[in-house]
Amino acid sequence: MIDTVTPERLLARADLCARWAGLALGAAVAQGLATMDSDDMAMPFVAAVTAFGLCAVGGVLLGDSLTPAPQDRVRRAALSPRRVRDHVPPRMARLLLLQSAFLVLLLTIGIAAADADRAGHSGRALAVTCAVGLTRRLTPWPGLHYATPVLVSVTLGTAACAWALRRIAHRPGENRQRHDRSWAITAAWGLLVSSQLLLVLGMIGRVLFYSQCAGMLGNVTALVIYPLGLLSLFALGWSVFTIVVPRAVDDE
Repeated sequence: MIDTVTPERLLARADLCARWAGLALGAAVAQGLATMDSDDMAMPFVAAVTAFGLCAVGGVLLGDSLTPAPQDRVRRAALSPRRVRDHVPPRMARLLLLQSAFLVLLLTIGIAAADADRAGHSGRALAVTCAVGLTRRLTPWPGLHYATPVLVSVTLGTAACAWALRRIAHRPGENRQRHDRSWAITAAWGLLVSSQLLLVLGMIGRVLFYSQCAGMLGNVTALVIYPLGLLSLFALGWSVFTIVVPRAVDDE
């Protein structure tokens, strides 16, 4: 007997291919942006990380749009209302929300403490005054210049993923399918947030590394950003694995 592939399985595999295509496109675009010529050495890297995260989110959302509609003619409604939080991974969702809060906090502090660099460009450097009265301007610092694309991308990605999660929670279908789609959307948002947080932490860590007069404030900041960086790496790895793992493909 010839083994046939149902349209539902084809669409499920198309969803997985869309996720992989989003990651592949993001990697290609990020490589092109990271190697482009610019007088600002940090901005191409910021643009590359931002583009990678947005492409990953776009791939997952595209794959979700290919989800086949339920074929049952008789629809059964549950008595309890469907909530988004019932379908997302509970522990990782809390961790990602915590990371997003730290990201906003660090960017707020970075914008408030930012100063102009040696060339006079505002929002790019941190002015550090040592005990001898010498002021150094260390770059790149997550001021308004670098924080703007980060905030815009996270805002757009959050709005798109929140809309998709609400759509998944209220549309017809099986609970397993809703859970799989919600996990993938959450992972895409987590990839965007974790990569941007690692970018900001890298900027702050580099400034602290090259600053010889940060003092106690620098030590306390290092104790915060380094464990947060390890946590972000874990969240980033979980997000990538959850996106590429074929949870939504049913081979039975």
